[in-house]
Amino acid sequence: MSITASMVSELRTKTGAGMMDCKKALTETGGDIEKAVEYLRKKGLSAAAKKADRVAAEGMIVAAGAGSVGSLVEVNAETDFVSKNEAFQGFANGVAEVVAADKPADVEALKSLAFTGTGRTVEEELTHQIATIGENMSIRRFELFESAAGQVSSYIHAGGKIGTLVQLDTASSDAKVAELGKQLAMHVAAANPQFLSRDEVPADVVEKEKDIMRVKAKESGKPDEIVEKIILGQINKYFGEVCLLDQAFVIDPDQKVNKVVAALAKELGTDISLAGYVRMQLGEGIEKKEDNFADEVASLTK
Repeated sequence: MSITASMVSELRTKTGAGMMDCKKALTETGGDIEKAVEYLRKKGLSAAAKKADRVAAEGMIVAAGAGSVGSLVEVNAETDFVSKNEAFQGFANGVAEVVAADKPADVEALKSLAFTGTGRTVEEELTHQIATIGENMSIRRFELFESAAGQVSSYIHAGGKIGTLVQLDTASSDAKVAELGKQLAMHVAAANPQFLSRDEVPADVVEKEKDIMRVKAKESGKPDEIVEKIILGQINKYFGEVCLLDQAFVIDPDQKVNKVVAALAKELGTDISLAGYVRMQLGEGIEKKEDNFADEVASLTK
């Protein structure tokens, strides 16, 4: 089978490999594009393969969607510098838009979807961006909220270092619902709740906290009945620190979040439920490689 220039060009777009490497891969695989991609990966000749072992812990968190649908996506790169690159930002935002529009089940399903305006899949566009930008990149995770009746709001903080989604379920389409949703999304970014409500806190976690409180309270020498009252007060304070609905609202610290939601529901004469939230922090859980100067010099002499 003759290898055409268009075949070589297509393979280069998919892999970022050199022209001669692409031509050889196509020759070796009888012109089968997918087999040629695999051939280059096995040989370590694709741009993505060469960069795949480099830690990508920088990047940005982006959001997309409107009204009752919202997505939050973390796309990683190797350096903070690249996160300020317009092409990288465009890719990240494009991925978030695909998630909001097509609602994939997971990252692998997302990668097989069409990336808008390119004629490539999300995975192919990722490979293309790796080759173009010159750094390892990855789509690490995403969250998708969809309310049958209500509002999904997002907030991105510090240029993509933190991102949040908040879902309010309600029959009301009043603009005040969207306004509260935005404020709550900002609250989640700032207050970093661990649970939506106290009902979601695992029983063993509550007991562990109580045990710690009990030991400290007993050291004061107070009677057991007083100790238990102290623990009750302290556990309520704990819930106020870790549960979104029990937290003091950052915009009005004199009000708890649940009271703020209830007040708007009463004002609008309808039910409003804070149904869910998610908070992502860029790179959380990724172990970054840190070389000291001596290690760097040593690596250059090998």
